[in-house]
Amino acid sequence: MNTFPLFFKLEDRKVLIVGGGDVALRKADLLSRAGACITILAPSISAEIQALLSDSKHELIYENYNKAYMSGARVIIAATDDETLNHQIHADASELNIPVNVVDTPHLCDFIFPAIVDRNPIVIGISSNGKAPVLARLLRARLETLIPQGYGKLAKLAGEFRSEVKTKIPTLTARRQFWERAFEGQVSQLIFAGNEKKATAQLQADLDNTASAIKKKNTVENESTESQTVKNIMGEVYIVGAGPGDPELLTFKALRLMQQADIVYYDALVSPQVLDLCRRDADKVFVGKKRSNHAVAQLGINELLVNSAKEGRRVVRLKGGDPFIFGRGGEEIESLRAHGVPYQVVPGITAANAAASYAGIPLTHRDHSQSVRFVTGFLKAGAPNSNFKSFLNTDETVVFYMGLHSLARLTEGLIDAGRSSDTPIAIVSNASMPNQQVLTGTLETIVAQQEQNQLPTPALLIMGDVVSLHNDLAWYNLQNQQDNQNTLETANNWLRGGTATTPKPDTQQQAHALSMVANLAVQQEESLEQLVIG
Repeated sequence: MNTFPLFFKLEDRKVLIVGGGDVALRKADLLSRAGACITILAPSISAEIQALLSDSKHELIYENYNKAYMSGARVIIAATDDETLNHQIHADASELNIPVNVVDTPHLCDFIFPAIVDRNPIVIGISSNGKAPVLARLLRARLETLIPQGYGKLAKLAGEFRSEVKTKIPTLTARRQFWERAFEGQVSQLIFAGNEKKATAQLQADLDNTASAIKKKNTVENESTESQTVKNIMGEVYIVGAGPGDPELLTFKALRLMQQADIVYYDALVSPQVLDLCRRDADKVFVGKKRSNHAVAQLGINELLVNSAKEGRRVVRLKGGDPFIFGRGGEEIESLRAHGVPYQVVPGITAANAAASYAGIPLTHRDHSQSVRFVTGFLKAGAPNSNFKSFLNTDETVVFYMGLHSLARLTEGLIDAGRSSDTPIAIVSNASMPNQQVLTGTLETIVAQQEQNQLPTPALLIMGDVVSLHNDLAWYNLQNQQDNQNTLETANNWLRGGTATTPKPDTQQQAHALSMVANLAVQQEESLEQLVIG
């Protein structure tokens, strides 16, 4: 964020606007809706402003600018077309530590007027930080069509019941769940239908029923067995696929449940951008697993999920990719089922699909591959997957998860088992993210290429004839990848100097290469320097 969004309370507070034309009118109109006491300072003030600010709480001063009028102002707006004067207003306001906005001059603004979606008391502000105000306005127009006017009435109704709900429903979690039922159920539907009286009655009935159930539950807890207590307070677990990293690839259902969670247990492969979409006040617990480094063992994760649900919490288990494709989702729901914990599973885009799509490598193609197989590089308990003879079908694409660290073992094993050393293979690193990198080669060359280029994890391997389509079909982040490739090629070219850390060929190889270049120079009647440098 270049700026931090805040909402100012301006009711009955002084706001000074320097200027009396159309720009000042637009700002005065917005600020008057927030209840501000507006002072207009200008030698000439339009009739429209006079009509808008006719209330006695506002003040119109027909004078040239004077710093003295800043006294007591909560914020200041410079809305003149005099650049010198605007700079002076900014300097004076800064000296007095009063936030100032110089209209259409972002570098002189302590705050920015957003495009506003007003569903009072619900207010949404959209800002481009002064970079593209027209785009912010277009986004606002789109949101206006998506958010019914009834949300404002729904918020006001909730405000009327807030104190009573807090009194009758003692815990924060129970109150949150009550309000979610109200906002997503019959109460909201009645509001949107324009029947506020019935909506109020329905909300009161729901509150009374909830309070009665809580009182009954507390009585049962004091008189019944432990199993009955667990049944009454049981929460739910959502096993959610977070996809490959790009937050736009989340499903609507995943996003909805992430927004409802009381606690989130997330993996190492969940991107910060995706995690940021979880509910702000939810507890977020890292339980990630990397090669030979498990923050929490799988049995421990299972126990955390069960215990959190038994505490009555809504639990999101957020996994990179898809929970049921090398995500251990099956093991976790077996544990939940054994303990009687309700659960849902939300699929996600698995890394293989994302890597292939974003690298321009179709996993199947009528001319190259009629089937696809997803394989893990390591089995349970860290045992390597060495079933190489099952990967010899040239009409099949094979995707290796967790295979980068055992690349040499995989390629050697495949070649020894009978797979051609010319078989195309690709490494896709950070699939779908801005720093995605793709490295293509063959079973014979890919290990040396990776040693040279050092693509980082998370990464997976795609093997098969479809990899040959990458150069023609790649579409994502091409310029960034090309720049990275050019940098690597330049750094690794010892004829152009390379770098201090670049491995050099041995002397015999260098001599042979220079001999070849010299022969070419003689044949083409060009100088050695031109061929090496040009």
